[in-house]
Amino acid sequence: MESDRKRWLLFVDDEPLVLKGLERMMRSMRREWEMRFVSSGSEALKIMHRQSFDAIISDMRMPGMDGAQLLTEVMKSHPDAVRIILSGQLDQEMTMKTVRSAHQHLAKPCEPEILKSTLAQAFALRDILLNDNLKKLVSRIESLPSLPSLYLEIMEELQSANTSFQKVGEIIAKDVGMTAKILQMVNSAFFGLYRRISKPQEAVSLLGFETIKSLVLTAKIFSQFDQKKLVEFSLDELWTHSMLTGLFAKTISQTESNMGEGSDDAYLAGLLHDLGKLVLAQNLSDLYR
Repeated sequence: MESDRKRWLLFVDDEPLVLKGLERMMRSMRREWEMRFVSSGSEALKIMHRQSFDAIISDMRMPGMDGAQLLTEVMKSHPDAVRIILSGQLDQEMTMKTVRSAHQHLAKPCEPEILKSTLAQAFALRDILLNDNLKKLVSRIESLPSLPSLYLEIMEELQSANTSFQKVGEIIAKDVGMTAKILQMVNSAFFGLYRRISKPQEAVSLLGFETIKSLVLTAKIFSQFDQKKLVEFSLDELWTHSMLTGLFAKTISQTESNMGEGSDDAYLAGLLHDLGKLVLAQNLSDLYR
């Protein structure tokens, strides 16, 4: 099985001391990982052309080709590689440029255990996708399509002078694609939150209005579903079914637990359980039909 073989990892940073530090930090993983360390984006692309890598971990700010440009190129030419960006907390503006190309954002400096666990989770999820074509498809996804009406509503709300966290959060919570994407962002280690967030309204409040605005209007993490691709597919029906499943799951969880623990997670699991249908309808419409 793929999970039994050694993983190939590529680390990219223009500072020699940082590369040496990463090499020391990851030394304990040498039995499981084959690691290469390079000092520029162009060098990384050259070595990836010669050798297949399971993951690339890149610094954000580098001369010539920065981390955002590098991961965008990797996404196009090596879509099945896990893409992780390391970025300083002051690099939030730069980090916004990688929300569509990076699978994970980690704050720099990064604790060894956080990097190891992030990679382990990414590899475990990737191993579930046994079909190579599906693996490449999922790795290329930049945004999840939303109901056109809700997409227009969120755009108008964000540009309104009287908007609020509550209104924006309520709109996002009504859409499966928006909910998945915003929770992926807020739970990224880059934002340094001390607990996992499972409510879109809370995510909006914690990220802040300007960050949400940048994510939606500049980074364009949301997109409209193109109904012309698959006229037989009803996004409204998917949303209704997903919402009801989430509510049923939450009710069951609350009934089974006196404290109601886990009910928010149960709701989220129910809401997102058919997310794969949305991915297939948008990206493989002919086969899905």
